[in-house]
Amino acid sequence: MKKNLVSGILASVMAMTFLAGCSGNSTGGNSSTSSAGDVIKIGAIGPLSGAASTYGVSVKEGAQLLEKEVNGAGGISGKKIQFIFEDDQAEPNSAMQAFNKLVDDEKVSAILGPVTSGATLAVAPNATSRQIPMITPTATEPTITNVGGEYMFRGCFVDSFQGDVLAKYANETLKSKTAAVLYNAGSDYSKGIADSFKSKFEASGGKVGEFLTYNDKDTDFKAQLTKIKSLNPDIIVLPDYYNVVGLIAKQARGMGLQSQLLGGDGWESEELTKIGGDAVNGALYINHYYSGDTDSAVKTFVESYKKEYNKEPDAFAALGYDTAKILVKAIEKAGKTDSTAIKEALAGMEMNSVTGNIKFNSERSAIKSAAIIKVDGDKKILAGKVNP
Repeated sequence: MKKNLVSGILASVMAMTFLAGCSGNSTGGNSSTSSAGDVIKIGAIGPLSGAASTYGVSVKEGAQLLEKEVNGAGGISGKKIQFIFEDDQAEPNSAMQAFNKLVDDEKVSAILGPVTSGATLAVAPNATSRQIPMITPTATEPTITNVGGEYMFRGCFVDSFQGDVLAKYANETLKSKTAAVLYNAGSDYSKGIADSFKSKFEASGGKVGEFLTYNDKDTDFKAQLTKIKSLNPDIIVLPDYYNVVGLIAKQARGMGLQSQLLGGDGWESEELTKIGGDAVNGALYINHYYSGDTDSAVKTFVESYKKEYNKEPDAFAALGYDTAKILVKAIEKAGKTDSTAIKEALAGMEMNSVTGNIKFNSERSAIKSAAIIKVDGDKKILAGKVNP
């Protein structure tokens, strides 16, 4: 979940030339009722409670940090921006309800989110049918923007890219020859990474000896791990979220498995080591950025975030900040809250950011680099970077 610009924000925001004074309807289209008065309303959808809440909270904090900076610098031609968050608990039905509330009741000009792939897939078609520009900061399932149509954008890299990167890193850097994959059959995110890893790794000469699944809410993985142990692979790929990965890692190490553990951006959470303990020490996963990067944009963002929230920003916070900023800059570029104008402005955006240089491909997904992170106790180490 792929990566934004902090330096120069005061100058860029003060230069914004928003043209006020439009009218429209409540269903999207050319609506600009959300800009009435002195506030430009931007909707936001994500899990603020439930099992995936750490992701939604981080995205919210990143977006609110951007909101504070923009408003502190004068807003958009004197109009303040306001991100209005709705909790979807990472559930498709709740995400739909949140979308409808933001569009019909709040009259938002655009939407940041949803955060998870399943919720985003459910809501995505409404972006174009209701003509509401929507950009997910972190949903990596590959088909999201195609399902959503021309009003649906993505601020991170996709699942298939993560699988390709893991395979390349395993083959070229770790020199791995054998692998096992254990993934969640009920998760598009998990399956997407698993499938692309297997294809790429085997195409590079590696062998995936076990390609196993489990179901949502499973907590006992000993049967699958017993099969993997008999293979004794060089690496085990676990493309799921931190709360499940921590449990699998503990059971694997408890059974004597010593294979190198690899995963995707769903591992990114302070809770990973709390759940997995020593079992995840030395594990490697893909991330959208590294908070210890010496890049000036990253350093400024990290310092501002720490000052605001008294903690280290994870990748979801960085992506929330970055994606919120590119959305705000698209509204600035459009010069009005007309949805078509915002959509067209988004399509042409390119911005150097905390999580890398952002520009959109023909499918409206961001093209950017990936970081490989190594878990070192309760710390993280940058193990490498992979460019698209």
